[in-house]
Amino acid sequence: MRTAQHPATRHWRHALAPGRLPLAGHALLMGRKPLQFLASLPAYGDLVELRLGPRPVFLPCHPELVQQVLVNARIYDTGGPVKEKAKPILGNGLITSDWADHRRQRRLVQPAFQAARIATYAEVMEEECEAESTAWTAGRPLDVSHEMLALTARVTARALFSTDMAPHAVAEIQHCLPIVVEGAYRQAIDPTGLLARLPLAANRRFDDALTRLNQLIDRMIDDYKRADDGDRGDVLSALFAAQDDETGGTMSDQEIHDQVMTLLLAGIETTASALTWAWFLLGRNPRAEAALHAEVDEVLGGRAPRYADVPRLAHTQRVFSEALRLFPPAWLVTRTTTEATELGGRRLPPASDVLISPYVLHRDPALFPDPESFDPDRWLPERAKDVARGAYLPFGGGSRKCIGDVFGMTEATLALAAIAGRWRMRPIPRTKIRPRPQMSLTAGPLRMIPEPR
Repeated sequence: MRTAQHPATRHWRHALAPGRLPLAGHALLMGRKPLQFLASLPAYGDLVELRLGPRPVFLPCHPELVQQVLVNARIYDTGGPVKEKAKPILGNGLITSDWADHRRQRRLVQPAFQAARIATYAEVMEEECEAESTAWTAGRPLDVSHEMLALTARVTARALFSTDMAPHAVAEIQHCLPIVVEGAYRQAIDPTGLLARLPLAANRRFDDALTRLNQLIDRMIDDYKRADDGDRGDVLSALFAAQDDETGGTMSDQEIHDQVMTLLLAGIETTASALTWAWFLLGRNPRAEAALHAEVDEVLGGRAPRYADVPRLAHTQRVFSEALRLFPPAWLVTRTTTEATELGGRRLPPASDVLISPYVLHRDPALFPDPESFDPDRWLPERAKDVARGAYLPFGGGSRKCIGDVFGMTEATLALAAIAGRWRMRPIPRTKIRPRPQMSLTAGPLRMIPEPR
């Protein structure tokens, strides 16, 4: 295990990543096998330099350096090619806003995720998880990835907009979201910017899906303004009511639109992907699956889970935490320096791009013993205390840590418990899936067979 040393006394190892090509640099490696390529780099140094095209990019591989980047949000601001490509899609929301805007936005959005409101959203989670767990047919194969995406779409949509959304509105979100996410990533990794301008069918699908999502959000905002019936207990009501304690200001309709788009894209596919990986891992680890079933039976006694049960579903939460370690949805984030600074003894000029990869950290054997193994018990309190600060980042860190982390953990715990209370998920023999690094780390289709317990 790596032990913390004072930055002033530590000798940091620097390296240039191998495999650089003329002009392209490491862009082809990043485009073809980004996970394998990035995961190989900690062996070369604590701070590794890449080239994406002619531009240098720095990957901190040691948790101390990662923490230095994350906690200094003013110096290491959101930025880089991914952000620039995402901004036309997400607008100026929490993910894409610059440091000064982000501080204000965080103050305004935070009340929507206070504990009292999470308890209200959990009522929606309970209903939707129960509905999902009772809708399946014994022995009939299903696509777990599709089911988890549908579940998290319904939960997120109802938490955002408490009014009974017409079924076609939720279906619209389910249809458009994967297309937008895939298209956004395709554009983000294209260093030339030419791909998005080609008359491709994929680009037309992306433009159409993005337009439809934007129109749906605008209709919801207009409906709320016309109704003007106070706090409905949902996220949109909280955004309309939010007032900045420092300035007294509120959010404009466009700002609310951008936050809703951000929460849709950040809150649906990420949780769905992690849940899909959890079922995949449980299906291949009978011991962890048996422990999950035993806990659910003991805590719930055959009934559906409730929000009050979440603290007692400790193993269930550890299962999800371990799935997040092995397959973190936010597998790569970018930062850009706003001024000259030093990282790991290396001088970085202004506008230097920095990559942070939770996937790389989570799979580093110097940080996690036997890192490729699915071991939920590594998150038992007596073992988790040995995890180095900054080594586990499923929700990011610093002031830009995911604002919906508690929402996501609560939703996932209830979903795992509700489904595990009724079903044993059996993998189909010879089923192979591989991580798909897009805007989040997805699994793609995963067919499994639900067997009654």
